[in-house]
Amino acid sequence: MPLISPSLLSMDFAHVERDVVMLNNSQADWLHLDIMDGVFVPNISFGFPVVEAIARYARKPLDVHLMTIHPEKYVAELQRLGAYVVNVHYEACVHLHRTVHLIKDAGMQAAVTLNPHTPVNVLEDIVGDLYAVMLMSVNPGFGGQQFIPHTLEKTKRLKRLIQESGSKALIEIDGGVNRTTGRALVDSGADVLVAGSAVFRAPSPEEEINALKAL
Repeated sequence: MPLISPSLLSMDFAHVERDVVMLNNSQADWLHLDIMDGVFVPNISFGFPVVEAIARYARKPLDVHLMTIHPEKYVAELQRLGAYVVNVHYEACVHLHRTVHLIKDAGMQAAVTLNPHTPVNVLEDIVGDLYAVMLMSVNPGFGGQQFIPHTLEKTKRLKRLIQESGSKALIEIDGGVNRTTGRALVDSGADVLVAGSAVFRAPSPEEEINALKAL
């Protein structure tokens, strides 16, 4: 079964406690938090006061996705808030190895995200240090976008890279994930599915999570 990490970017921010408690009681494995700075991506989502509010109610691990420049600046604050996974973008890190080990030294799981245009082979020299690699299956910055089909072949290439390197990194996919694309992604080697609109716009978010979990 894949791990399911619902994206809180799609939740109702007028009812943070209600939606987080609902996810606590669901089969969701992680809670995915998209932090955008309006510089690295053309949008602003939410900052640490909102993360702190979510963390207050969350009983599932926090899967934090930093869509920011200089993500290393936020590691200490994420450690304080109890983040489990910290995803930083390859494209945003001048010194990626240093940032990955800063996250690990802070007691969190280090993951690296690749934009749709970035090939997986750029991670050859660091994939062995990673807990997860996340592939963007849309261009980052906005929820509700259409899945990029090429992600399926990219997932297979990443799976081969991980296996050939001896790494145990999980493959996480973010963007346009629903039951149809989720099934194809799992068949291609994905381990973790991030789903926002598919979950929160469903008549029953809990049932949608169950369906994704059963893929």
